[in-house]
Amino acid sequence: MLFARFMVIYGHKFKSAFNSPKELVIAKREWSTSIGSYDEDVLVAALEMAKQTYSWMPSIAEFLQLLEKCQQSFGLPVAEQAYAEACRYASEPLRHPWSHAAVYHAGKQTGWFELRTLTQKQMWPSFRHVYKALCDRVLAGEELVMPVGQALPAPSSSELFDLVNSWAEQQGLAVEDAQTCLYYLHLVERNPLRQRLLQQAQTKHPDIQFPATLADLRQAIAAK
Repeated sequence: MLFARFMVIYGHKFKSAFNSPKELVIAKREWSTSIGSYDEDVLVAALEMAKQTYSWMPSIAEFLQLLEKCQQSFGLPVAEQAYAEACRYASEPLRHPWSHAAVYHAGKQTGWFELRTLTQKQMWPSFRHVYKALCDRVLAGEELVMPVGQALPAPSSSELFDLVNSWAEQQGLAVEDAQTCLYYLHLVERNPLRQRLLQQAQTKHPDIQFPATLADLRQAIAAK
């Protein structure tokens, strides 16, 4: 599918990139190995971006960069940013408002102790492999759950726990469920994942009116 689209998009420029049918076969095999794990939706989005970015067919490295940019539109940080975040907050992973649940789970699976104590040369290959697998699951539609006890961003962890506990009691939800549903409040408003998580919570509990902000959460609790 990908090379057929490239041929349509780039025409004679695509054909001139390969000197022989054998070279084209080898190129297809290498491309398939490099991008085979990406979801079709991300590939299509990257193709559209390639049309607007390159007047010639992009290299594998260039296309992989486009794939990572498209991946970010799902709220997933690029692997390098995810690794830096995991290393920085490996000492207290349950107290940090993670940019995405995939970053937390990648850090957990790779090993918090190892991320704190070993070098980037030792840990980066393992982390990148784990994180990419988690990203593929997210892109396929899976919702990764944040750990129980994750604190929402606020001045006081104890205050936040009380807020979530009160809201959960009002809505007839388990505290763990409420924490997961309200996780979108961790994220800054410009983060595209915030609206997606809110929509997922609304789909899961269509009869509940979810607060748009932390201030709304306080007001909802105070009004009861």
